[in-house]
Amino acid sequence: MDKKIFSAQVNMDDFIPATDSEKEYMVQMRPSSTFFKDSVKRLLKNKVATTCFFIIVFITLAAIFVPMFWPYSYEQMLGMQAGKATDNSFNNLSPFEYSTTEQTLRAAGEKVVPHIFGTDSQGRDYFIRVVYGTRISLAVGFFASIIVLIIGMTIGSIAGYAGGRVDLIIMRIVDIIYSLPDMLMVILLSSVLKVVMEGALDGTVLAKIGSNIISLFIVFGVLYWVSMARLIRGQILSLREQEYVLASQAAGAKGKWIILKHLIPNCFSVIIISTALQIPSAIFTESYLSFLGLGVNAPMPSLGSLACDALNGVSSYPSRLVIPALVISLIVLSLNLFGDGLRDAFDPKLDT
Repeated sequence: MDKKIFSAQVNMDDFIPATDSEKEYMVQMRPSSTFFKDSVKRLLKNKVATTCFFIIVFITLAAIFVPMFWPYSYEQMLGMQAGKATDNSFNNLSPFEYSTTEQTLRAAGEKVVPHIFGTDSQGRDYFIRVVYGTRISLAVGFFASIIVLIIGMTIGSIAGYAGGRVDLIIMRIVDIIYSLPDMLMVILLSSVLKVVMEGALDGTVLAKIGSNIISLFIVFGVLYWVSMARLIRGQILSLREQEYVLASQAAGAKGKWIILKHLIPNCFSVIIISTALQIPSAIFTESYLSFLGLGVNAPMPSLGSLACDALNGVSSYPSRLVIPALVISLIVLSLNLFGDGLRDAFDPKLDT
């Protein structure tokens, strides 16, 4: 029966269950996801950041695995062999150039691995020295960033959650460290610590790492945590007033538990971004300290020390200065662009 105008009669056809095809057409269901998965998807859409990520991975893997099968070591002087006279033909070779001895071996049919970047003034293969220098720079940048992360996150979370007099004292210390000239303090601390720790590590596990690297980590732990601490403090100041924090406090949860279980996980995006942007800063600091002679101990190479050694023959062999400078620039640029991509992907306040 047709429904009349102004009638209270119910049309039963409106209550017929929808078919599967009608449900698929009417209901557009989005698959369940997490914040991390959504952020990774946004990151992969950023072509520049993704390319930089693969460049960083390639350089890191090359720095780790190439020395395992490369026939030359970073400290091996090819022209000096026990019981034989020094062969100066290995010194100052151009890229892909062979020494007199190697040319003789090749003429006899033996296989000789070429010197891709040539050799230095002491007959050491420059390619493997650049690879080792990249490994040292990446390792120092990574571990220095971890030190900065641990110290900055701990102090920043305590200042933000405790507030009051504790926050006031910590922030005044941060302001004092911020007022110090960074480069001057880094050079002074590195110089002083180098003298103080000279010989103090003999016979210990840290002796192989070297006093200069240890002093470099101490410099990062003393000076470079302040930016991370201020960022974490600002985030926790806004998060500690949320309802779930008040509920945890009302339930009797301790401050340490609230910080570890609620506040730090909600600062995860800021922590990732800040750490990613701290690594290139640490690499650059290590490079210019090594350039000034305050970095790694010889004969262990670093990109900065390689550039410093290349200054003596820059007019005759400019490639020795250009190659480590290009590697430093590529690493720092890739890390900075990747950090910008992480910030755009993991910061929910930005429009994506």
